[in-house]
Amino acid sequence: MDLPWYSLLIPLLVFIFFLHQWLFTTSNTGQNKLPPSPKGLPIIGNLHQLGSHPHRSLHKLSEKHGPVMLLHLGSKPVVVASSVHAARDIMRTHDLVWSSRPKSSIVDRLFYGSKNVGFSPFGEYWRQVRSITVLHLLNNKRVQSFRDVREKETANIIAKIRQGCDSSSSVIDLRDLFCSLTNNIISRVALGRKYNEGESGMNAKATLEQLLELLGVFSIGDYIPWLEWLNKISGLDIRVEKVAKELDAFLEMVIEEHMTRNKKEEYHESEAKDFVDVLLEIQNEKEIGFPIQRDSLKVILLDVFAAGTDSTYPALEWTMTELLRHPRAIETLQNEVQGLAQGKSEITEDDLGNMQYLQAVIKESLRLHPPFPLLLPRESREDVKLLCYDIPAKTQVIINAWAIRRNPLSWDDPEEYRPERFLNSNIDVKGVNFELIPFGAGRRGCPGRTFVVVVIELALAKLVHKFNFTLPEGLREEDLDMTDDERRPIFGRRKRNDVKKSFQNSTAVYNMDFGSSWEEVTVNTSTYVSHCLYIFLFKDFLIYEQLDGHCC
Repeated sequence: MDLPWYSLLIPLLVFIFFLHQWLFTTSNTGQNKLPPSPKGLPIIGNLHQLGSHPHRSLHKLSEKHGPVMLLHLGSKPVVVASSVHAARDIMRTHDLVWSSRPKSSIVDRLFYGSKNVGFSPFGEYWRQVRSITVLHLLNNKRVQSFRDVREKETANIIAKIRQGCDSSSSVIDLRDLFCSLTNNIISRVALGRKYNEGESGMNAKATLEQLLELLGVFSIGDYIPWLEWLNKISGLDIRVEKVAKELDAFLEMVIEEHMTRNKKEEYHESEAKDFVDVLLEIQNEKEIGFPIQRDSLKVILLDVFAAGTDSTYPALEWTMTELLRHPRAIETLQNEVQGLAQGKSEITEDDLGNMQYLQAVIKESLRLHPPFPLLLPRESREDVKLLCYDIPAKTQVIINAWAIRRNPLSWDDPEEYRPERFLNSNIDVKGVNFELIPFGAGRRGCPGRTFVVVVIELALAKLVHKFNFTLPEGLREEDLDMTDDERRPIFGRRKRNDVKKSFQNSTAVYNMDFGSSWEEVTVNTSTYVSHCLYIFLFKDFLIYEQLDGHCC
């Protein structure tokens, strides 16, 4: 009896996999020394070992196989670096060799063929686009010119929280407030105004949220090319194309608005030029030596939104959450902020430079909860040495920054939240100290680092200037569990119940400053391991609550 043709498919696939492995290995034998590799499976290689939290899974593998190891994600060789020395070797010693990016099918379609600063492959185009971003959009003078925008938008967040205490609305989403703060600042700086009102504004917001979500989606075709058809069956291809078209239409509308306004000469010299104005000016004057196409203009704006939003509001969320768990840190921070404010009703950016503990708090939060636990992958442009290992050209490298920041060889008590470790330390987030690289380093470091940090500093300073945090009697800090690194939404809810009757296990007390008087606000944090962090905002009190699929 003849066997059906598909009965030979699995043996054939297994043969192809081992043939590929053998060819890759034998082509690099002899004098070459490859990093150690965990055992993989046919076809998928080590993909199954990444788990739902790749940074944790890779850290666990590195404890067994070493700080530099070689994985095979499908057909792609990928080096994982999990030590300070390896990170320094990649981003400083051999930064030029590791300065390219691997191709991503999703990024390709969303960012006009990967023409953005973040994902563009190394070359002349990338140099020019990065130069525009660094020299014309994110230089210190330009960042300072938008100081008024940052101060007004952070003040608006404080006002909205106050209004929520007297509002008839049942729910206030503080995570949404942090996200709105980031989006509003970036919108005004990059596009000239906020796009958050009306149907078009809501559509734009939803599309940008989908963009950020898609950037975290795994595309099987990038690692096992002959399985790319699965993206069509799953609907991923259709979804990506839809978001790409919506983004293009939105950016086209923004550019046309600016061009129409400029023709009517409605722009005032006293106003700070937004990024669209600057890019159109560069495009018209052709002062950089090469033409800026319309797609390049759009993709630069898109890059600013994606990188700025995804870096800023998660850092604010995690910092506020850690402060709730560490009352001494809250008290020290508030004393510093209020002492330097010297009775002023509002904190300004002029006050931030002297707030050493504030800066330490933010560094410690970025150390424990980096916006990007795994830095964006790089790709070697040629054969290169990584520590004692030989790495072939076209090999991807992933730097596990999360593992580096929790390495006991670099940090005392790395799992402990202790801002004081930075008070007498020269370590910063500028990409020079490889123990702490939340924004990367070298040629591929984030050019918007300064912009992001100043927003976080100002927002946090204003928040602690208006709130006093203490832990009530009976709460043990170790009862609060934050072992999961999922980003947690923050919500506020108004309720008129007596907190002492409704919530016997309250765990924190806020005091809100509404002018000359202080209003006590109680915060309740459960001990559940959570996927969501909820902040319930009541008329007379606040309750923080962690939920694990059910109410506490």
